[in-house]
Amino acid sequence: MNWIDTHAHLYSREFDKDRPEMIDRAIRQGVNRLLLPNIDEESIPGMLQLEADYPEVCLPMMGLHPCYVGENVEAQLTIVQNWLEKRKFWAVGEIGLDFYWDKSEPHLERQYRAFRGQIGLALEHGLPIAIHSREATRACIDVVKALHNGQLTGVFHCFSGTREEAQEIIDMGFYLGIGGVVTFKKAGLDVLMADIDLQHVVLETDAPYLAPVPYRGKRNESAYIPLVAQQLADVKNLKIEEVAAITTGNARKLFKML
Repeated sequence: MNWIDTHAHLYSREFDKDRPEMIDRAIRQGVNRLLLPNIDEESIPGMLQLEADYPEVCLPMMGLHPCYVGENVEAQLTIVQNWLEKRKFWAVGEIGLDFYWDKSEPHLERQYRAFRGQIGLALEHGLPIAIHSREATRACIDVVKALHNGQLTGVFHCFSGTREEAQEIIDMGFYLGIGGVVTFKKAGLDVLMADIDLQHVVLETDAPYLAPVPYRGKRNESAYIPLVAQQLADVKNLKIEEVAAITTGNARKLFKML
């Protein structure tokens, strides 16, 4: 079986001691495409080094994460724009809104500015977007709807919204990014996913965060994608091979790997 981890921060310092071994474990599990969302200007060198070390395996995105939006947001967006003009990236991400850490009005205004600006860059370059929407799913849907021109595509990474929000996302032609949270007993995501067609789903880890059961609370890694898939197979009464074929096909389509 072939898998794609559509969202993994493998350049993170949590992997500094065993990064080659961690990536090798993923490849041995059949997780042979690893999409790397960017955070800010400081994460770019490590991300691009991974691509150089593992070409055709580690695939970089370019973007500014909402939690890292600073008072110099215009300069940060210029960096993103310059990189997108310089070379190939697979998506604009990780972008979006975060209402969990800092809800002060100035910071939220900068988040919205960065989100809208980067959607514009995605449209300009014909790239999908990877959306961070922590406690902000409704707001992110509203922004995407306002700027959607029929060409915009992407994924709501680490989806945690309602059934109604999931349907709105699907109706826009976007995918739901599903990871380790679907294995958490009290999260309720498994119940929601039982009612959603896998044609609208891509798999992710968000490594090193949100490890699935039985590794919950420990460092996450891309090799755990099959654990997420098995949970989906169980709740939907499918074979894991079916989950692999559908979700990998979705990821290939979304990120134009076809």
